[in-house]
Amino acid sequence: QVQLVESGGGLVQPGGSLRLSCAASGRDFRLYTIAWFRRVPGEGRVFLTYKSYRDGRETYADSVRGRFTISRNNVENVAYLQMSNLKPEDTAVYYCAGSGRARPSDSSHYSYWGQGTQVTVSS
Repeated sequence: QVQLVESGGGLVQPGGSLRLSCAASGRDFRLYTIAWFRRVPGEGRVFLTYKSYRDGRETYADSVRGRFTISRNNVENVAYLQMSNLKPEDTAVYYCAGSGRARPSDSSHYSYWGQGTQVTVSS
């Protein structure tokens, strides 16, 4: 089992950058695929990216490919989401999630979730 806590959210201007962190506690962080999702009020969680525990393969949603980068440090048990060229439509609560699957294809495949961190992109 693993517990996840996000941090790093805040207010940023359009075109700016922000790095979110996902600190993990518990056992065997290295055995979990870590993903980032986001949600806006009234809508469901939207997949952004994951990094597979098995081979480090990264997958991105079209909406963030080329602007967002996921990384992880299995020694320090932390994952990151580096966000650049932020747009107002990136405003949302951002969540990290953990899955025991190497290629989780749906949010239902994730057993562990953080509490979320708010990102607001506005001038």
